[in-house]
Amino acid sequence: MVLIKEFRVVLPCSVEEYQVGQLYSVAEASKNETGGGEGIEVLKNEPYEKDGEKGQYTHKIYHLKSKVPGFVKMFAPEGSLVFHEKAWNAYPYCRTIVTHDTNEYMKEDFFIKIETWHKPDLGTQENVHSLDPNIWKTVEVVQIDIADRTQVEPADYKAEEDPAIFQSVKTKRGPLGPNWKKELANTENCPRMCAYKLVTIKFRWWGLQNKVEHFIQKQEKRIFTNFHRQLFCWIDKWIGLTMEDIRRMEDETQKELEAIRKKGTVRGTSAADS
Repeated sequence: MVLIKEFRVVLPCSVEEYQVGQLYSVAEASKNETGGGEGIEVLKNEPYEKDGEKGQYTHKIYHLKSKVPGFVKMFAPEGSLVFHEKAWNAYPYCRTIVTHDTNEYMKEDFFIKIETWHKPDLGTQENVHSLDPNIWKTVEVVQIDIADRTQVEPADYKAEEDPAIFQSVKTKRGPLGPNWKKELANTENCPRMCAYKLVTIKFRWWGLQNKVEHFIQKQEKRIFTNFHRQLFCWIDKWIGLTMEDIRRMEDETQKELEAIRKKGTVRGTSAADS
């Protein structure tokens, strides 16, 4: 079985602004999730061109031990909680594949695929990924509202990363009220965009398949929600940066991650068993 969901995240920024904001926020969030022997290791970050598509290719390793629930450790014993993420960022289209290459039993039976289209709209397009109509019928569409605190896990909430409170000094955007999307639709001079994130999960393991697939989809929603709340609330840090600034920052972050992963305490988000 393969479980597919499409998450839609609307933001009060342009598609062009988001490209910089996303890369800045990925680098910052990576540092927040790394330490104490766990976290993110960047193996490659380089341009690519293949079959008429070109962009930036990254290969990262996620070292996880304490950050996974007990039932995951049943099929991923100590020493094998390592996941590989390969991403092809041909913005405004991006494709990411997560696999468990170190577990021979799971190589063919587990993957997470995230395909994202970034569009200058309010999340109103249907089947933006051009799936077969019969497959599209089975896809659950999930709307993520970055200003809705009820969509945030209590343990994840930070007032400084709350779009309902934050106002940008540089852009004057925010705070985002309960009807911010409707207000955005009626405001011509304010940029808007939607990240359409199609998440496909394959996990074939008798007795655990449904539980693991639904667990991963729940965690993906949590990650997308927290990440985009951060991205908006960090806008004054990244607005105006160039892609040259971002690439320089990524190089520095890669070195910093390698250093902090090997020392200190475990940091960042841990997954619950539910």
